[in-house]
Amino acid sequence: MASLKALRQRIRSVTNTRQITKAMKMVAAAKLRRSQDRALATRPYSKEMGRMVQSISGRVSKESAPELMAGRPAPVKKVELVIFTADRGLCGSFNSSIIRAVRTKIAELQASGFEVSLVCVGRKGNDVLRRSFGQMIHRVHTAVIKGLTFEKAEQEITQPLLHDFAMERFDSCFIVYNSFVSAMTQTLTWKQVIPVPEPPEEANEAAPSPPSYEPEEEEILADLLPRNVAVQIYQALVESDASENGARMTAMDNAVRNAGGMLRRLQITYNRTRQAAITTELMEIISGSESLKG
Repeated sequence: MASLKALRQRIRSVTNTRQITKAMKMVAAAKLRRSQDRALATRPYSKEMGRMVQSISGRVSKESAPELMAGRPAPVKKVELVIFTADRGLCGSFNSSIIRAVRTKIAELQASGFEVSLVCVGRKGNDVLRRSFGQMIHRVHTAVIKGLTFEKAEQEITQPLLHDFAMERFDSCFIVYNSFVSAMTQTLTWKQVIPVPEPPEEANEAAPSPPSYEPEEEEILADLLPRNVAVQIYQALVESDASENGARMTAMDNAVRNAGGMLRRLQITYNRTRQAAITTELMEIISGSESLKG
């Protein structure tokens, strides 16, 4: 059985840990409110941008289509995965769920004969994936969320991505991130951003008669397609930020509850140990007194 001193030290340590996790929970909750509002406000624009791009691209012939559209002549041989994780841990399974999905995706692509490259947005994804796929990682972005704006996301992530595509370093690009649902729920999301996927035939058949555009569709797409990539990247960033804060708040709430339960058990053990020590001392005093009388 542990000594009273060791139990007191353990109780003090758990109490301090509980205070830290409680503070982290409150900070994550404050950040969550801001990041949730930003993610929800960005969704309609991102959704309509994607819908508009697919609507216009459906009216352009493959011969005159920009390279950022699906159906370019060269076959897809090189695939790039842009992975959105957190810069810090202590957020439950937020990072590990993405990393597991990426490992599975890489194995599937390599088995199909594709050459895979990785771009890590967030320190945690890079720290884990470089152990097995270090030679595939050619760019890492950290601290992007701090002071995040659309212009910052476009300059630091989107423009290098479009440059690599123009230099034919990859043929197709997918992003993977956690979409925010609630503080306790995040949905793993895969999305192809380069080239823009073709709209399904069912959508084309159900769509009303298309409007007329001025200038020509090719000119509109030349400006709209890069902006659509930037919008989708920014949407992934704000969704990932909200999901991270929600996951961290939930993880810290669980930690606070677990620390509370551990404190109760330690306090009971401490009281029992202290009572046993007092009883032992009393028995020794009584035995000594009786021996003196005898």
